[in-house]
Amino acid sequence: MKKQLKSPLKLGFMAFMLTLFIVGCSSDDGSVFDTGNQGGDDGGDDDPTEEVATIIYDEATPTNNIVTASASGEVGTEVPGRIIFTSDATTQRRMYITQNISGEGDMPFNDFALNDTELKKVLKADGSIDLDGATKKEIDFTFNLPVPDVDNGTIVYSFWTTTGKGDFRDPTKRLALGVGTITVTVGTGTNPSTPVREFTDIQLFAPAADGTTKTFFSLLNETVYQINQGPEFRAFWDFGYYYKDSQASFASTASYNDSFGFPVEGLEPGSDEEDAANETLNEGYFSTSTMLAADFDAIVLSGSLDVIVKSTSQSVSDLAVGNVIEFVDNYGKKGLIKITALDPGFNVNNSITFDVKIQP
Repeated sequence: MKKQLKSPLKLGFMAFMLTLFIVGCSSDDGSVFDTGNQGGDDGGDDDPTEEVATIIYDEATPTNNIVTASASGEVGTEVPGRIIFTSDATTQRRMYITQNISGEGDMPFNDFALNDTELKKVLKADGSIDLDGATKKEIDFTFNLPVPDVDNGTIVYSFWTTTGKGDFRDPTKRLALGVGTITVTVGTGTNPSTPVREFTDIQLFAPAADGTTKTFFSLLNETVYQINQGPEFRAFWDFGYYYKDSQASFASTASYNDSFGFPVEGLEPGSDEEDAANETLNEGYFSTSTMLAADFDAIVLSGSLDVIVKSTSQSVSDLAVGNVIEFVDNYGKKGLIKITALDPGFNVNNSITFDVKIQP
């Protein structure tokens, strides 16, 4: 039996429709991925001669591993990719998938609009795939991977599993098996020069002690977060805003409570959270730039940000309209922030507005 998920996928500046087929084979009972045998006598219509790009990880016998695979694709079509991960001592609880289009950066491959009640069980809140319980040792999934509209270049899909809540930007976090990659080539396979990722009109509000204000920003998915949205999103939080001593300030998530001086409820992991002792918060390093707003506006390519030097400070204060701030995030990406508006004050309706350019 095939289970079919139909959804729009929004990645960066691109929006397109995809259909994702998930076919799972497992010795475990009760998984939403469980299927019968494919093809053969069960009347399946799969073509047994179709070549499928396949990634294999075998924890007990690493010599069997196939960690990369490739395929050619045509725009508007889909390429089948098979993932076989077999663990021995390690329990696989989640699968993370990213998509990198034309070298523009790894983005979560997870924006599914699931309509089927049972299939809603597939995704965790952070967008990872729930491997359905503590006994998951063997997974065998086939995905139809979409080929977006690019003239020439590559689309790289990365797959890994974790023992718990992971991080789309750091596969080593609670890694179980992986990372395996499937590279789909379009045309010549040559990617164009890499542009910066650009976000505009981001607005953050002064914090409330109970974490109910939109105070923190994610450089991964251009999303503003309330801390009370829960720990599933902790790996997404990069920095936050606060107003103190008549100064507007940014601070990394890791240094926020110390910099602000008034702990925000839910920012630090609670003792009842999954693997709380090993939970981490994202660091980030800031400094005021000598660049002008016009210099910020002129930057188009990622390489133009290579000149930024990582500072030692995880906060920056005395922000004003027109300021340009340099930063290096937790994952080594360099970027700039331009302050475009400021409503000073520490009330929850006071805010700061800014634009961002960051390396993919």
